[in-house]
Amino acid sequence: MTLNRRQILRGGLGAAAGLGSAAAAAATQANAVAGQRHRAPAAIAPGGGMAAGEFGLHPDRGRDVSDELQRAIDAAAAAGQPLLLPPGTYKLANIHLRKGSRLIGIAGATTLEYSGGRFFLLAVNAADVRLEGLVLDGANRPLDGDRASGLIAAQDVERLLLRDVDVTRSRRNGISLHKVSGCVTDCSLSRIGQCGIFSLDASGLEISHNRVADCANNGIQIWRSAVGEDGSIVTANRIERIGSRDGGSGQNGNGVNVFRAGAVQVAGNRISDCAYSAVRGNAASSIQISANSCARLGEVALYAEFGFEGAMIVNNIVDGAASGIVATNFNDGGRLALIEGNMLRKLTRRAFEPIDKRGNGISVEADALVSGNIIENAETAGIVVGWGRYLRDCVVTSNLIRNAPLGIAISADRAAGASLIAQNMISGSRIGAIRAMDHDRPIGDELVNEERAGAITLAGNIAL
Repeated sequence: MTLNRRQILRGGLGAAAGLGSAAAAAATQANAVAGQRHRAPAAIAPGGGMAAGEFGLHPDRGRDVSDELQRAIDAAAAAGQPLLLPPGTYKLANIHLRKGSRLIGIAGATTLEYSGGRFFLLAVNAADVRLEGLVLDGANRPLDGDRASGLIAAQDVERLLLRDVDVTRSRRNGISLHKVSGCVTDCSLSRIGQCGIFSLDASGLEISHNRVADCANNGIQIWRSAVGEDGSIVTANRIERIGSRDGGSGQNGNGVNVFRAGAVQVAGNRISDCAYSAVRGNAASSIQISANSCARLGEVALYAEFGFEGAMIVNNIVDGAASGIVATNFNDGGRLALIEGNMLRKLTRRAFEPIDKRGNGISVEADALVSGNIIENAETAGIVVGWGRYLRDCVVTSNLIRNAPLGIAISADRAAGASLIAQNMISGSRIGAIRAMDHDRPIGDELVNEERAGAITLAGNIAL
């Protein structure tokens, strides 16, 4: 066969390409051989992080792997790397999280199961501790309360991050934090024996985008050892089915419970089916409760009580509670409230309570502005202003009250202070649109068309 120039060139190029491929393959093989002698430590995973298997840590062994995990956590932290845990179940207990400890698993697939001991995961005097993509299963085993009150327990920890962590079956708290800063986000907590997330003396904490459900006593608690500024932010969480197993008069049964902690923001949460309150602030000054959607609460939905100074309760929806919003306890120093732009519906009297049946939309006592709210179907009263002598400087203006036996009830005690009731619309109040009260008993005549009744000033109110 006669070969022309084009065929010769094509053949030569093909041969050259074949030689190039062979040379490349040889080089790759040589590099691989050399790499066996000079590669980085095997524990470094390709994407960064240290592989758990290199420490002899493997899932689904059916035995306790605490020692292997502790060695792996410490080695990874010392190297400044996260520890990567593949899917499966790891049985363990008494794990210390030290400075820089980072555990990363596969969300919903990597399970750390408590095998029983004094504690599960504990961080003390540490910083930059991170847990991500893990299921933490307490297996309903007991914890030593002297060491840890939650499956995750952290004390004096800066910049803690818990992300995409599922916490379940804890006999005590799910997450317990003491003097902690950082973030708990996108986590799920369920079947918890006490509180889902408990924080004491926080120093810059955000709790956001979590689901907290089926807790025996409280959903989220923000507490301080003594009254003081806290500044925690609780936002965009979904909280539901919170019980009051240990009883009491409100310390349990709340979606969010703020105690002694000042300047806390509770905003944009969905809170439902709580034995007591959706949000309860006790001695919590400068608290902001805003834009929460609340339903089916057993007592007061949104509560500021006992020794607070400053509560802003605005733009919330309450659909079903024993009372909508209460800012009270002037006798203990509770004062200064702005209650504005809320929509409150289905406020029912509790048949099982012998005295404190409630069924009120909004109740205030001292230094309060109540404006622009809509209250519908309150079984006792739309708005209650003062209680006996405990009334001072309250303004109630531009509210719409529908289908409440009493529209606006105002204390007429001789020792009570002044109130201004103006430009409210009250519809369907059979006992009275605006009435003076001796505690829970109406006295005197209807006031809706009056201009002044003692310390009560009225203007521009309408009864339909």
